[in-house]
Amino acid sequence: MNVFCSLDEFPNRFHGGAVAVGNFDGIHRGHAQMLGRLKALAGKIDGPAVVFTFDPHPARLLHPEAAPLPLIEMEQKTRLLADLGIDAVLIYPTTRAFLDLSAREFFTQVIRTGLSARAMVEGPNFFFGRSRSGTIEILRQFCAEAGMRFEVTPPVEIQGRIVSSSRIRELLLEGRVEEAAQMLGRPYRLQGTVVRGSGRGARLGFPTANLDRCRTLLPRDGIYAGQARIGVESYPAAVSVGANPTFGESERKVEVYLLDFQSDLYDRPLEVDFLARLRTSIKYPSPEALVEQMARDVEEVRRVSARWSAVPG
Repeated sequence: MNVFCSLDEFPNRFHGGAVAVGNFDGIHRGHAQMLGRLKALAGKIDGPAVVFTFDPHPARLLHPEAAPLPLIEMEQKTRLLADLGIDAVLIYPTTRAFLDLSAREFFTQVIRTGLSARAMVEGPNFFFGRSRSGTIEILRQFCAEAGMRFEVTPPVEIQGRIVSSSRIRELLLEGRVEEAAQMLGRPYRLQGTVVRGSGRGARLGFPTANLDRCRTLLPRDGIYAGQARIGVESYPAAVSVGANPTFGESERKVEVYLLDFQSDLYDRPLEVDFLARLRTSIKYPSPEALVEQMARDVEEVRRVSARWSAVPG
């Protein structure tokens, strides 16, 4: 993947292509459909398929108190864009000056001058420019004036609901990770670094990896069946999100028990895919009762993992 962080460094070989602009949070099925059209349109004009995105999300500057946590980290976002056949990604630094560009200024300075675009593809709810003043119809007009090809892709629906980043966020906050996975086209993934915990899990016979430095949205508190990834290796995992009420803890954290794994994970990066929510976290009358439930959780994790492994693709 060719990734760039400014228009000044964006090379000429990626000018003159088809461009899609957006945050692309999650890279869900709706994004995949739009980017498929982008790739096809790039082929028609014999140019590169280019994605223009930004970091951080504009809401972080405009409304930091209400800005949602992202669904995906930028590194994973660029990997998925590469998997979809995108030739180049420009990750533009979000600044007040950038957000203050009018719709016309954005189109002229970025799309026409900066990228020399000859075609654009967007979704029906696309807005651009200062105060989101640029609508999809205004963009259609700008492209027509510039002699550029322009396509609007329809939304993707699953079971009567439009696939969107906001809908996926709602599902995750409700713990409905399997429905979120349907919209994403893959299980929701959390990334972090393993840090030292209290060591209580090991004493109970279930040593857990405490996942820290997670910069994306945490699903609803509870116990989940997951798949933990360390480099190219993966292991079924029981994942706890939230506090541990049995021991009177109130701190919200992520603890991962990797099945059939014996090694030191401290300070190593760890990725966790959420496959299914098993239960809520409750206070047990004794550590022994908790251990019995954890053993049942592990067996359920094995069943869920086997079911996911049997799914084609």
